[in-house]
Amino acid sequence: MDGSELEKAINSGSGNRRMYRIRTFNKIDSAGLAKFDSSAISVSDSEKDPHAILLRSHDLKGMEYNPSLLAIGRAGAGTNNIDIPGATKHGVVVFNTPGANANAVKELVIAGMLLSARHLIEGAAFLQTLDSSQDMEKAIEGGKSRFKGYEIKGKRLGIVGLGAIGTMIANDAVQLGMEVEGYDPYISVDRAWGLSRGVKQAKNLNNMLKSVDFISVHVPLTPDTRGYVNFKLLQNVKPGSVLLNFSRGDVVENADVIKALDQDLLGGFVTDFPDEALIRHPKVVCTPHLGASTLEAEQNCSLMIVDQVQHYLRSGDIVNSVNFPNCTMDPSTKFRITILNENVPNMVGQITTALAEEKINIAEMINKSRDNIAYNIVDIESACSEKALDRIRQISGVIAVRAITF
Repeated sequence: MDGSELEKAINSGSGNRRMYRIRTFNKIDSAGLAKFDSSAISVSDSEKDPHAILLRSHDLKGMEYNPSLLAIGRAGAGTNNIDIPGATKHGVVVFNTPGANANAVKELVIAGMLLSARHLIEGAAFLQTLDSSQDMEKAIEGGKSRFKGYEIKGKRLGIVGLGAIGTMIANDAVQLGMEVEGYDPYISVDRAWGLSRGVKQAKNLNNMLKSVDFISVHVPLTPDTRGYVNFKLLQNVKPGSVLLNFSRGDVVENADVIKALDQDLLGGFVTDFPDEALIRHPKVVCTPHLGASTLEAEQNCSLMIVDQVQHYLRSGDIVNSVNFPNCTMDPSTKFRITILNENVPNMVGQITTALAEEKINIAEMINKSRDNIAYNIVDIESACSEKALDRIRQISGVIAVRAITF
C-alpha cells in the first residue's frame, strides 16, 4: 500500500479496525459532527468511557481521566476550562481551534469601537424613553445633541497581541482609515507576513498607550497575563482613550479599569466579559460574551476540531495542540506506533533499540519536542506485538504508547 492509498484509508476510515467513542459536552455544531465517519467513530453526549471529548465552555477541571481517553478537543481558542497539566500527565492531547472564530471576534471589536465612538447604545436607549404623547420629531431633535460622537477614521488604534484575531483587526482597521500600531514581542513570522504594511510595530507598550485613542487587547489567558491590564499599566494611557477587551475576562483587572474611568484616565471601556459593577457603570459598554457567537464561527470551530481529533485518533498526527508538539507524517506502511514521552536525552535511542530487539523494522520515524514533552511517530514494517508495546511503555519517561493499523 503506497502513501496515497494509506492517506485515502485514513480519510475514509476503511482501513481502521478500531471503533472510537466520542463524548460531547455543550452543543457542537452539527456540520462538524457530520464529518465523523460513523463506521469508525460513535458520538454521544452520555458516553462514560470515551476515547475523545469535544466541548466548548464546559469546565473539565477536576475531572478523572479514564484510561481510554486519548484527546480533548476545544471548539474555540481558549482552553482555561481544561486542566492542561493534568491532561499532559495522563498523555491526553488537548486540541483547540485558533483562528476559527477570529472573524467573528474581529467584527465585534470593530462594532465595539463604533458603539463607543458614536454613543449608539445611549442614543437608542434615549428613544425608548420618549412618550407617544410628545412631538416625536421635536423631542428627537432636542435630545440628539447629547449623543454627538466622533468618527474612527483617522483615529489611532493600539493592538496588544497580534495573533489571528489581532492581525485581522489591525488589517481591517487600516482599511477603515485608522492609524494602527501593534505590540507583540512574540509575534510569529507567519503573522508578521500577514500584517498590512500600514500597521506599525510598537516596540514599547507604554509609549504606544500614550498615543492611541483605542486599545484592543488580544492575549491568551496564562499565569503571566492574568491581570495584565491593571491600574499601573492604565496610568500610561492617553486621557480619554477607550479600552476594549474581547480576549479573556481575567486578562483585565476590572476594578482597576473602573478606577481609571472614574479618574478620567480612560474615556470608556468596551468588554465582552461583564460583571455587575461594569454593567452599572455609565462609561462601560458590555456585551454578554458574544465574541464567537455567530453561526459561522460555531460551524468553523466544529469543522476544525472534528477534523483534528478524528485525524489524531486514526493516524496519530497532531495539529493545533496546546500541550504537545505539532507532529505529522504521511503514512508509509500499514502499521504505526506513536509515543508520548518526557523530553529527555537518549529517548529515541531507547525506543529504536527496543523495536530492533523485538525484530521490528522501522520504515520511517519523526520526533518533535515542545518544552519538556516530546512526541514520536514511527511507521513500522510489521504489526507491533503487545510485548513490544509494553517494553516501550517500561522505558523511564514514556507517558503513553499507541499502535495504529491502517
